[in-house]
Amino acid sequence: MNKDLTLLIMAAGMGSRFGGLKQIEPVGPNQEFLIDYSIYDAIKSGFTKVVFIIKKENYEIFTSTVGSRFKDKINIEYAFQDINDLPSGFTCPKGREKPWGTAHAILSAKDKITGPFAIINADDFYGTDAYYQVSSFLKNNTENNYCIIGYKVENTLTSNGAVKRGVCKQSGEYLTEIIESNVEEKNGEIIASPLDNRDPFKIEKDTLVSMNMIGFTPSIFTHIENNFPEFLNNNKDNMLTCEYLIPDLLEKLTKENLVKTKVIETSSRWEGITYKEDKDIVVKRINERIENGEYPNNLWN
Repeated sequence: MNKDLTLLIMAAGMGSRFGGLKQIEPVGPNQEFLIDYSIYDAIKSGFTKVVFIIKKENYEIFTSTVGSRFKDKINIEYAFQDINDLPSGFTCPKGREKPWGTAHAILSAKDKITGPFAIINADDFYGTDAYYQVSSFLKNNTENNYCIIGYKVENTLTSNGAVKRGVCKQSGEYLTEIIESNVEEKNGEIIASPLDNRDPFKIEKDTLVSMNMIGFTPSIFTHIENNFPEFLNNNKDNMLTCEYLIPDLLEKLTKENLVKTKVIETSSRWEGITYKEDKDIVVKRINERIENGEYPNNLWN
């Protein structure tokens, strides 16, 4: 297998709760974005290529503001998530505005990736340890073995409201179930409210959750393609808002014994701007990491 490591950055979604393109909100002392820190950590841990998944209409702003920063540091390519890119026999319904979800986003990069790769969200900070963990796994795994980097939920919360997290259930080291939920700390308890409208449940501070840092081999593209028509048929009454999500597909493939997904705990702490009020906290914590020597003051110079 080609052992070049690719970082696939999902940046096609607009930050509706934050307002605008939160992926290009400066947080570092020299106007660095969260994406800058992701790519810096990825390069240090052995990744050799970055593929951005973006909307075609955002190409110019991304290449001028993001891509230009490190185009001489790592190989960069772009993939476009197109709402009309559907399996044969399906068409995008009138009135559908948002993309079809993370599984669909990953599929849009199929022609750009030939070896093992990891996905991340553009607007999340994952931390140095997380990149070393996923890189180490990808350099030594086999075709249908994937991994999820699991964060202690207490390290992924904001005091400004609920956040979307995948609550991981495991058998030993391996994933058995992942419950996409809105998670929030209330009155000293952490409550997960599943997005599929199941009853909310309490989770402990050290419960592992997914932040969409997941390691794959190219076999995932076939699985996404094979299951896409079934997903669309199952959601024919919900075609304006349904999302084809990679955690849901991973759980399905796991239960069908088609893949094994190892849950790897990281010591890293998440940072992100889910709400406008989060920015000051993120800036403060980035500066603390610089003072501790984890990052240089000027990331690219």
